[in-house]
Amino acid sequence: MQAEYSQRREQLMAKIGNGTAIFRSAPMAVMHNDVEYNFRQDSDFFYLTGFDEPEAVAVLAPHHAEHRFILFVRPKEREKEVWTGYRCGVEGAKEIYGADEAYPIAELDEKLPQYLEKADKIYYRLGRDRNFNEKVLYHWQRLMATYPKRGTGPIAIEDAGVILHSMRLVKSQAELELMRQAAAISVEAHNYAQEIASPGRYEYEIQAEMERIFRLRGGTGVAYPSIVASGENACILHYIENTRQMQDGDLLLIDAACAYGYYNSDITRTFPVNGKFTGEQKALYDIVLEAQKQAIAQVKPGNPYSAFHDTAVRVLTEGLVELGILQGQIDDLIKEEKYKPFYMHRTGHWLGLDVHDVGVYQHGDSPQILQPGQVLTVEPGLYIVPQTQPAEGQPAIDPRWEEIGIRIEDDVLVTETGHEILTAGVPK
Repeated sequence: MQAEYSQRREQLMAKIGNGTAIFRSAPMAVMHNDVEYNFRQDSDFFYLTGFDEPEAVAVLAPHHAEHRFILFVRPKEREKEVWTGYRCGVEGAKEIYGADEAYPIAELDEKLPQYLEKADKIYYRLGRDRNFNEKVLYHWQRLMATYPKRGTGPIAIEDAGVILHSMRLVKSQAELELMRQAAAISVEAHNYAQEIASPGRYEYEIQAEMERIFRLRGGTGVAYPSIVASGENACILHYIENTRQMQDGDLLLIDAACAYGYYNSDITRTFPVNGKFTGEQKALYDIVLEAQKQAIAQVKPGNPYSAFHDTAVRVLTEGLVELGILQGQIDDLIKEEKYKPFYMHRTGHWLGLDVHDVGVYQHGDSPQILQPGQVLTVEPGLYIVPQTQPAEGQPAIDPRWEEIGIRIEDDVLVTETGHEILTAGVPK
């Protein structure tokens, strides 16, 4: 993969020209007292370096005569490594990760100015780390103070994400291999969950078995907190308590998936825990399934990103009208968003290093145009939340529909000729 990281850096440096880009590693996060969560690298930092340690800074300086890729890292310290794990160190940063030069992180303030003084811009994403923001601003202000005497230096700070995230939006073959593996593991876990779910079992039992498979098959863990929601819990979009005992007649909505090699999958399925839908459950499920099928058909190169959401909304609205849950003309109901009490989220998002991955959805008044290599989720749903107030002018909700929550979600790759459903192995 080092050749892949190098290629990404070269691509970014070609785009920033005479600028210098600075990327900060993710901080450690405290779980409780002096115990920390497992470290997870910042996605932008990892995308460009593959470096998986905290307390590091990457600098890209394409204008520098000798050092175009510089890493500041923790030095090797045997006493600390015994407690918290081996470190790559300064030499490893060069030998393993391909840095032209590397320094101990403690030397950042001393060494950084030489990579900024001849740049015309600093590319840095303000906002993630307040203390580091101040450090970057301090160096920029010092250089600006001497700009009148030298006539060179960075006269602006620009968000590196604007350029980098457009790169991350289109996946390489190496990235797609990792995403397919994440999807395959998640598919296996979902299929096993459908085998073992039954009345009387607890939501957390299903969660435990799925997450066991995630790790057993080499995944790095959950891509996001697992949602295992039975009965009316399925009407809570981000329900993660997973404590309820499943009852006969319940639907079980499972939104759970694993990460593999830093890349994520994202799958949702909804099914009856006793193996048989009630009439009301089936009627709503069929609407969601048809909405997903027609939405996925809109995922193809050249189509606007908005097309699959608009398609899903229309199918869901038509279905609700047929059932008498909504009343009125379809176009009016959509324009006035009368469907929103039952479908309150968008139909998908970009997927990759982040579950809700980076990338622009809209360019002003124009939606992003789909192109090969992009991966997105398609996840329509319907949620008849108890005591929900219908939109103005709409009928009261018949209690027989209440406590039914349904979502169906797949990961879809845009290909040269259409699309590929990466998670098609789970029945729906």
